[in-house]
Amino acid sequence: MNKKLWIKFAYISASLLILGVFLYLISIPLTRDFLNKIENTTFDLRQNIVSKHKKTSDKIVIVDVNDASYEYIIDKYGSWPAPRVFWANLITNLEPSKPGMMIFDLLFLKRYISDGNSDLELINAVNNNKNVYVSMNLDNYPSEVRIPPKLPRTLQNSIKNDFLIKQNPDLSYSNCRPIIDEILNGTKNIGLINVQRDKDGIIRTMPPFSYYDGAYYKHLTILAGLDYLNIDNNTFTMNSNGEIVFDKNHTLPLTKEGKVILNWYGPEWSFNYVPLWKVVNAAEKNDRKFLDDNFKNKIIFIGVTANSLSDIKSTPVSYMFPGVEVQATFLNNLLDNNFIKKTGIFFNIFIALLMAVLTGFGVMKFKAPLKSVLLFFALQAGYFIISILLMGAFNIWVNLTAPFVLSILTFAIAYIVKYLITSRDYEHTYKLAVTDGLTEMYNHRYFQEQMTNNIQTAKRYNGVFSLIMVDIDFFKKFNDTYGHQSGDAVLRQVAQTIKRNIRSTDIPCRYGGEEMSVILTNTNKEDAVKTAIKICEAVRNKEFELATGDWTHVTISLGVASMPENGDTTEKLIEYADKCLYVAKRNGRNQVISDAPEDTPTE
Repeated sequence: MNKKLWIKFAYISASLLILGVFLYLISIPLTRDFLNKIENTTFDLRQNIVSKHKKTSDKIVIVDVNDASYEYIIDKYGSWPAPRVFWANLITNLEPSKPGMMIFDLLFLKRYISDGNSDLELINAVNNNKNVYVSMNLDNYPSEVRIPPKLPRTLQNSIKNDFLIKQNPDLSYSNCRPIIDEILNGTKNIGLINVQRDKDGIIRTMPPFSYYDGAYYKHLTILAGLDYLNIDNNTFTMNSNGEIVFDKNHTLPLTKEGKVILNWYGPEWSFNYVPLWKVVNAAEKNDRKFLDDNFKNKIIFIGVTANSLSDIKSTPVSYMFPGVEVQATFLNNLLDNNFIKKTGIFFNIFIALLMAVLTGFGVMKFKAPLKSVLLFFALQAGYFIISILLMGAFNIWVNLTAPFVLSILTFAIAYIVKYLITSRDYEHTYKLAVTDGLTEMYNHRYFQEQMTNNIQTAKRYNGVFSLIMVDIDFFKKFNDTYGHQSGDAVLRQVAQTIKRNIRSTDIPCRYGGEEMSVILTNTNKEDAVKTAIKICEAVRNKEFELATGDWTHVTISLGVASMPENGDTTEKLIEYADKCLYVAKRNGRNQVISDAPEDTPTE
């Protein structure tokens, strides 16, 4: 296989390996959960960065039961929750300032038997003011503990093409925490305040609709938001993109779980807060300026922020986030059409593959490891910055984890491929440097190196090795008769015959001209002679093809020398093998000689 084909094969194999490893990893549920956890963490990081540059709507204000307000209520009424008349009075005192809405992130559960008049005050205040919104909550309490109540049809909604919501069992509930009956049946302004956390306990998404007793019910913020936008519709349609379109400027982009991804505005207290105790004091003093300045034409959320009341949530931007601000964030997203949209799986795969290709290209392009490492980190950093810009400017959540994981796999495997290619190139270059081009035997320089190495090894370990010198008989005459092209052809075939009749550990070399040699590692003279005879017979019995297409026979003469008995240096061993070769030729050629008198001359 030539170099270009080898590189293409390596690229294709590496690409398939990377893709296979990646697909295998994401097929494992535990790995998939781990990658999702990392991706959610990258979302939190990006939200922390972009949320600092987002501003909440000045239309929304939060009246919060903070620690001071909680203490105020305890001192005045002796316990929490405050009597229902307290909230009725709050509504009555805020109404003259003409707020746009008053949204209670509080549950008014059942009537108090001991304080019926207080309940009645709240019932009248809620039912008689069409801009007051109250909460209810769905759950999965067993029917043995609480009989699931029937909810009014006026609260029900219809969703056409509801495939995203129907397939998520987390959005279906079997029970409901009932609020005061007279409120439940006296106003349409009742919505859900259910929230759902991810597996790590962090709220990143909200369910705009939930399913109970055969019908859909709106989240409180969806209900209030649509009323504020004058969108009056209890029947919704989900399009093929998983979106519910309210009007041309307001859309709910649902995730595959049937929820929306919230776009956060910063750490807690990012909205305009007015402590409840200040509102009560202003009402008692009839300070209409304070009330009008803070609440005229405003959307008012009323909820708790005191730590002791346990309505603190964990969000991407804070682990101590007031629950009422989660609801306000949801509404703010709806009014601004500011929900996060997550890119689809095909786009994520495309980006992941693109990042992998760029990473692999960088590794293979740059020879210096530092440059390829710097390119890798530059790619990741660049993509991360782009993902922040997309989230901040266009509310788009692109996946970071898949491209990053695939890039790491590509980086590692590309380096392995690069190492293999480099090693192969090195081996090829080295082979060219030590190989004779005609016979494909090792050349004379390599022969000298291996002789030195074998002598040193034999001396160090008191070992043996042998040398065979080979010469083709009457080769000059052969060239004169048949031509040099036929001579080269025979030389190549004799070399191949020699290589086929020695061990893989033996070292065949072209010594020069028609003379060849074989270094037999860890071989004594007796075994070396046997090998030499085997080679001699193989050449004698083989028919060789000439350049003209004709066939002929040739013979060879062989001389054998061994260490230590015939010498302990390269020069001495070559000299002794040459003497044996001389004797073989003098005695008629086509034979092996391993013993030569001291006075034998060399050619």
